[in-house]
Amino acid sequence: MTVLIILTSIISTLNYSHEDYTSLNYLQTVLLELDKIESVAYSIETESWQPGDTTALRIYNRYVESYRNPSDTTIGSSWAVFDAEEKTHFDFAYDGKVRYLTYDEEKRIVIDSFKVKKLPYRPVSAPFFNYTESIIRYIVENNDSTSIEQKDLGEEVYIKLTIHEDRQVEFFGKAHFMLKNQYMYDPTSIYELWIDKKSNLPKKVRREMCHDIHVQSILDYEFNKLRLQDFVAADYFPQNYIVVQYGQNGKERKPNEMIGKKAPEWILQTDDKNEISLSDLKSKVLLIQFTSVSCGPCKASIPFLKELTTEYKKYDFDFVAIECTSKNTNVLKSYMQRNDFDCKFLLSDKEVLNNYLINVFPTFFILDENRNIINVVIGYGNEETDMEIRTLINTLL
Repeated sequence: MTVLIILTSIISTLNYSHEDYTSLNYLQTVLLELDKIESVAYSIETESWQPGDTTALRIYNRYVESYRNPSDTTIGSSWAVFDAEEKTHFDFAYDGKVRYLTYDEEKRIVIDSFKVKKLPYRPVSAPFFNYTESIIRYIVENNDSTSIEQKDLGEEVYIKLTIHEDRQVEFFGKAHFMLKNQYMYDPTSIYELWIDKKSNLPKKVRREMCHDIHVQSILDYEFNKLRLQDFVAADYFPQNYIVVQYGQNGKERKPNEMIGKKAPEWILQTDDKNEISLSDLKSKVLLIQFTSVSCGPCKASIPFLKELTTEYKKYDFDFVAIECTSKNTNVLKSYMQRNDFDCKFLLSDKEVLNNYLINVFPTFFILDENRNIINVVIGYGNEETDMEIRTLINTLL
């Protein structure tokens, strides 16, 4: 009888203490574990996808040293990002006041104090545990229009947050509603988390918007071995790199400075991995669009470009699009298929982007038969841009 009572008591205790991994209470457990992290050094893999694609646009690995920083009321952390293989090669840092960006080709460190381009938030991609903590706190505390899905998958817990608001929501230390954008045709924001049940800590996060998907996965980590008082961003700056303020660097040069000049030659790869050079294109008028598969205005320009290629098919006119952010030919194929767009679509390289001073998407170059740059149109403004480009083409034909 005594044994039976003891067993009953043990079973009762186990049942009582059993964690309900599908409840919001469990997220409080996760937040308690996250709150214990004062610093963390970790390796992380990031994948970037286009909605509807089966191939990642980009995959890259980084090593991060991150600190909880209570004095920073915007993000709440300070951190430095390095190359995953060469952990001393500095890439980015944020110290709670400014961010530091590395441009290796130009041997520059750019300091951004967020005063040049003022926004109601600081647009910095927060470190993994800060980022996931912000998402979980939002799930627990928000009063917005959201839906939550939570599943016990055995060794991990899966959580899906869908935000049904009229603006997209990003997490920079906390939830921020993004400025309205006419090119964002669906403002729904989706965040998915995978939490390791052994540690009660997030191990993976997926963010999905109508224009872009990002997935971050922790590879390994070490907690509370670093001290915030030892963190000085300048200690990581490579030797012989010059330090400049944001807005005072060479990237301020604009493509329209090239009007009247000969277009720089290039040889680039198509989605079928064939090569096309500028000199291969013999038309009297050539329109080049520097674009990105993750760019809303670029996508908005596709109906006009379809009309243009059909309208001028019988004339001595040619069009080519140069993809500037993806290095994957499968992504080009998928993008053209999804948008029912058949054109010469090429992958850029660093040389052509530098030669054409590209830092905004889309950028259109109109070239004459001698391949002189007649005009440059930056951005896309629907009917206004359509008319401007058509007028330039008609003048040359």
